[in-house]
Formats: sequence, structure tokens, C-alpha cells
Amino acid sequence: MRALPSGNPSLTGRQKAAVLCLALGAENAAKVTQRLSAEEAEVISLEIARMDRVDPEVAKNTLMEWIDLALASEAVSTGGVEYARLMLEKAYNTQKAQAILKRITSHLADTAGLQRLRHADPKQIAGMFRSEHPQTTALVIAHLATPQAAAVLKELDPIVAADVALRMARMEKVSPEMLELIERSLGSDSDLDFQRGMSSAGGPASVASILNLLQGALEKSILEKVAEQDFQLSEQIKNLMFVFEDLRGLDDRALQRLLRDVDTKTLATALKGASAELRQRITGQMSQRAAQALVEEMEMLGPTRMKDAEAAQATIVAQARALEEAGEIVLTGGGDDVVLG
Repeated sequence: MRALPSGNPSLTGRQKAAVLCLALGAENAAKVTQRLSAEEAEVISLEIARMDRVDPEVAKNTLMEWIDLALASEAVSTGGVEYARLMLEKAYNTQKAQAILKRITSHLADTAGLQRLRHADPKQIAGMFRSEHPQTTALVIAHLATPQAAAVLKELDPIVAADVALRMARMEKVSPEMLELIERSLGSDSDLDFQRGMSSAGGPASVASILNLLQGALEKSILEKVAEQDFQLSEQIKNLMFVFEDLRGLDDRALQRLLRDVDTKTLATALKGASAELRQRITGQMSQRAAQALVEEMEMLGPTRMKDAEAAQATIVAQARALEEAGEIVLTGGGDDVVLG
């Protein structure tokens, strides 16, 4: 536990959000956090838990800053940038008004740009970056949602995709200067815009999540490429992944919950490429009739191509991930135990 210093200290964005929640009170803070993602709410809650007390002056300054930004955002959205500028200059001196307006317009542009990118077709995104440096491609893909990032990697040349994944895994904080340089290199027609300030994206966990959705030959190729360059990083990614064989680690209730969402034919195809232990583990959670139907379906399929089995396995892993995101189960890679959420 710690106390924030008095006066007007330089707080991080997380700390300001935590101070704001404390200043608003539990009921109003709950209304704010309801609009956040689960990860964002967890981060803010952690910052609140770390605080012992907050100096009244710090709370006042943080609350006033939030009010200024909220009013400016509303002015921009309802009356335009010029209207917001006039309103702010009447309330504050010109320098402070310009600073607030710059932050608001930058935020609005960033949000719109990222939303446009996240709705783009993966083939179009891949085509856009075929002539770009892999580091540029890695930075952009790291800012996409996991399913879309995986889809873009599939569209790239396997060697390029492996290089991009390696760079994503090594990625840490990205400076605003680097983001601006990339935007200029892509040109004005790219319709891309990134958040200002130090941007955190990528990393081993991000790559592991993407590889969970790829699987098969491309997944193996990427992991081999990473291992050639950095064996420890490759092992770190593997330990963070949840693969089809890890279903053996689910407890009975979690596995039963997953099986309710899985189509019999998809499961039969996936089990064609699974270990005998996993087959036994899954059929053991079924009724005798359902297990018999599954066995018959597998027999009817006959010889199955490995890529078909891997595709079915990827589908089931994606379903497991969806259940985890919904808070119904919790998954960990490497065969660790999984508990029902």
C-alpha cells in the first residue's frame, strides 16, 4: 500500500483513473468501470488496491482534469473543433485551451483510425503490408484483435509471417515518434492512425494467442523460426499457448461445458489427429450413447487428412477461447489445470 504524494505529481494514466474512481465514490465509479473491458477494469482495480490514501489536492486536480477533458470531448462532438476551441479559450488561457483540445482531437482520431483498421478485411491488410518492412507489419498487427491478427498472418508468405511473429514477440513499448514515422511511410491513403504516447502491444502472450488460432503447418513454421533466433522466447510462447491436446487438463465440468458447444462431426475430425489419451478423456465425459455415436462418426470419416484434423482442432480451441473470454472457463497452456470460472 502507498500514498500518492501531495501537490500535483506526474501520475500515470492508470493512477489518474484510480484516483478518479476513488474521488467519484463506489457507486459512480462502478458506472465508469462498467464501460471498460475486463482487462482495463482489472488494471484500475489493482491501482486502487495499491493506494493507501490520496492527497485531497491530487484528487481535486485529477477530477478537474477529467471534467475539462469530458467537456471538451462533448464540445468537439457536438459543435466541432472550432466551437470547442472558442469554449475552452473563454474558460482558460489560450495555452491551456490548446493543450486540452490537442489531447481530445488526438484521442478521437486515434479511436476512429483503430476502429476502421479493425473492421478491414484481412486480405486487404495483408496486401497493404506486403511491401513494408516486417517490423512495420508487426507493429500494425500487434494492434489488431487476435482473430483478425491471425487471419492477416495466414495471408502473408509463411517466411514473412514467421519473421513478423518473431518481431511481435520481442515487441515492448513503442514510442510516439516511431508510430508517426510508420504512419508517414504508409502514406495518407492507408487510413491508419495509432494512439499517441508510449504504446504497449505484442509480446510473447500476444503471439501465443494468435498461434492458438493458427495451429497446423503455419504454427509449426513460426515456432521453428522463433526458436532458430531465440530458443528461450520460443519456449516461453509454447508455455503460454493452449493447444488441442491441453484439453486433457480440463476438469470434468469444464470439459463437459465445452463439449456442449462442439459439433459431433467437428469433434470426430479433430480426434482423428489426437492422442489416445485425449480420445479416452473426451469419451469418458460423454453418455454411453453419445460416445458410441462419436466413435461411429469417426469410423464413417475414414482416412482423414492431417490439415483437416488440425483445422477442426483449431475450431474447438477457438470455442474454448470464446468460453474463456465469456468467463465460463479459464484456460492455461502447457497442460496446466483448468478450473471452471
